[in-house]
Amino acid sequence: MAESQSIDGLRPGPFARLRRTRAAVRAAILVERLWPLLLPLVVVVSLFLSFAWFGLFRILPDWGRLGLLALLGLAALASFWPLRLFRAPTAVEVDRRIERANLLEHAPVSVQTDRLAAGEGDPFAAVLWREHQKRMAERLSRLSGDLPQTSIPERDPYGLRALAALLFVTALAYSTGPYGGRITDAFQPPAFARTVSARIDAWVTPPPYTGRAPIFLTADANAGQQAFTVPERSTVAVRVSGGSGEETLAFVDAAGAAQPIAPEEGAAQTGDRSAVAAEGGAVRFAHVLTADGAVALRSGESELQSWHFSVIPDQPPQIRFLEDPKRALNGALELAYEIEDDYGAVAAQSRFELAEPDPGARPLFEAPEMPLTVPRGDRKDAKTSRDLTEHPWAGSEVRLTLSATDAAEQEAQSEVKTFTLPGRPFANPLARALIEQRRVLALDANQQRRVLALMDAVLLWPEETFEVSTHFLLISAVRSRLAMAESDDALRQVVNDLWEVALIIEDGALTDAERRLRQAQEALRQALENGATDEEIERLMDELRTAMQEFLREFAERAMQNQQFSQNPNSEMLRQDDLERMLDQLEDLARSGAREEAQELLSQLENMMNNLQMAQPQQGQGGEQSEMRQQMDQLGEIIRRQQELMNETFRLDQQQRGQQGQQGQQGQQGQQGQQGQRGQGQQGQGQGQQPGQGQGMSPGELAEALRNLQEGQGGLREQLDALMEGLRGLGMEPGEGFGEAGEAMGEAQGALGEGQGERAVGEQGRALEALRRGAQDMMNQMQQAMQGEQGQGEGQGTRRGNFGRDPLGRPRATTGPDFGDDVTVPDEIDTQRAREILDAIRRRLGNAMSPELEREYLERLLDMR
Repeated sequence: MAESQSIDGLRPGPFARLRRTRAAVRAAILVERLWPLLLPLVVVVSLFLSFAWFGLFRILPDWGRLGLLALLGLAALASFWPLRLFRAPTAVEVDRRIERANLLEHAPVSVQTDRLAAGEGDPFAAVLWREHQKRMAERLSRLSGDLPQTSIPERDPYGLRALAALLFVTALAYSTGPYGGRITDAFQPPAFARTVSARIDAWVTPPPYTGRAPIFLTADANAGQQAFTVPERSTVAVRVSGGSGEETLAFVDAAGAAQPIAPEEGAAQTGDRSAVAAEGGAVRFAHVLTADGAVALRSGESELQSWHFSVIPDQPPQIRFLEDPKRALNGALELAYEIEDDYGAVAAQSRFELAEPDPGARPLFEAPEMPLTVPRGDRKDAKTSRDLTEHPWAGSEVRLTLSATDAAEQEAQSEVKTFTLPGRPFANPLARALIEQRRVLALDANQQRRVLALMDAVLLWPEETFEVSTHFLLISAVRSRLAMAESDDALRQVVNDLWEVALIIEDGALTDAERRLRQAQEALRQALENGATDEEIERLMDELRTAMQEFLREFAERAMQNQQFSQNPNSEMLRQDDLERMLDQLEDLARSGAREEAQELLSQLENMMNNLQMAQPQQGQGGEQSEMRQQMDQLGEIIRRQQELMNETFRLDQQQRGQQGQQGQQGQQGQQGQQGQRGQGQQGQGQGQQPGQGQGMSPGELAEALRNLQEGQGGLREQLDALMEGLRGLGMEPGEGFGEAGEAMGEAQGALGEGQGERAVGEQGRALEALRRGAQDMMNQMQQAMQGEQGQGEGQGTRRGNFGRDPLGRPRATTGPDFGDDVTVPDEIDTQRAREILDAIRRRLGNAMSPELEREYLERLLDMR
């Protein structure tokens, strides 16, 4: 009994370890037997998940998706068949596995659970058996199990199972991206089972030139009952998204006739519209409305939606003359017309024809071209001018028709006007004859021999016909080229040469500037019409500015050559600043894209230049006005010379005063240096040397300079007396100012002889002021004389108008000196500025360190107030 207790009292540790080892080994055997049977099912499931996460089920068609899903299902069902071979491990198999794993002999694990087969009633046998179990149990203290050992490598020697695992991991990572698929994609219902509702969008886009906004048709719930009013040539567009793909669109006119509307280019037009609709694509229709009717959208036999339209017809434009064509002041042809259109015309042209064309003639030049300015905005009237005087047709009787075109390419024509095309008037008979023969040759090349004969007649007596030998040589050269011309191009060159020769005979090269101006204006107009780049516009604007400056310079030269020019006193003066502002505004409009406004402004500029009056001399006044101008120039010279004498006298007087006060000033500066102010002492020494600069002239030289000034003052007084005599000869009475000026000049002359410079300066200033008053009185008398001759006696000095200025408003230097008669009363800003200057002078006088010469000069400035 005690022995039995000994066996039963063994420590429980080995037996607990045995139980754990048996559980681990049992699990390993289960894995070894179950994993090979479950691996086919795991592979099938991993393939399904990989296909789903890669989005394969989403992109496959229905039949492919369903077929792949069925194949994977069958494979999953087949993988369950090997499970029928599964057999759970027994306790004996577990113990035998432990013993093999731990290399145990005599089956110590099995002994612990075995029982005696016989002799259980024998006590000695029982004790011996328990002793045997005890000894075997002592060998179980270090038991351990082993890992599962499946037969998968033998079944899959190539390791294809790893591909399924790699595909699974990759698909799992791909599914987290934006293009990854979902498991539910495999179980979506077939496409034929979907119920897709069509989305219909319809709108009308009016033509851009109408300026109207598009109309969204499907935004109105009552679109099928109301009629939309739209301009002609509006485009109705219908877009169907989704739907069955069998939608059609048709236009039904007022008579009920249906016109099918084909879809726009795309997949829907190639016959695969159902597929496009099934994939959520859109089918688009478009139709241009030209008449009243309805647009109906159908799907098979049922009508989905319809829209009714009332079309506003686009009327053709109208163009008419407001007045007969006329010649501008500079010879350009000026047209005034009116254009009407529903939405505004886009272009206008003029067509010229000869009034009486010769059927047998061979013209060398086409009809002149004259593009017309199109009015913008609410304006209907417009004006266009163009210089056609150089065209060979100038001077011929022509018929003119205006035409206008709108954005719909509808054209209208005006009535026909018959008139003589303006040409340049030539005063020289020889130039006029050349222009006439030029026109004859240009209109009919068959007249070559006749023109040659007439030119020979002109060249027959050169000494009586030509005043300038150069003209004879030029016409002879042109005659030779005409005789040798054998082609139309050569004859055209002769026609151009005749024009150049006529201009030279008439007025030389004075019209070159005007020609360059016209060419620059025409080039800029063409660039604006053709949509040139900003760089091209900038270059043409520079050329226009240069040509404008040359033209204005030539214009001013003519005005100076002809001092008295006909000018309307009530007309507004055109200044150069106004032209510059117009050019700047024109360039800004062109650069900002407002080309139409720029063209209109260019036309206004051309009209202003056309109406600019050239200087024309008045008859019968040249000699008298020339003498008056000489008297004015002489008076200006006297005033200028008197000013110079006064300045020179003042300078010499200051030098004389500086020599006298040099010692006293140096002593004062020395005392200031002894006060210990180092900086101010240095300044006093530097300033004390300034009077010494006048020591360059000795007292004798200074006296000689004063005598020279005395002689100059006397000569100036004699010139003033001669001027007064000349004015009396012209019928003008010298004013009191001239007499007072003569007396002041005599007093100044005497003071210079006595060496009294300060008194001489005062008398010279009084003489200068008297001269200015006399000049003003002289100008008033000249104005009264001129107003009396022109019948414009508006009172003395009450109307200055444009007298003394050129047609551009600039002062004319040849009308005499500027006597300051046009000086205006200073405003508040000028008064404030003068006050600041006076305060600065007083502060400078209050500085004790200022030199004596400077102090005397500043005191004289204050005394002049």
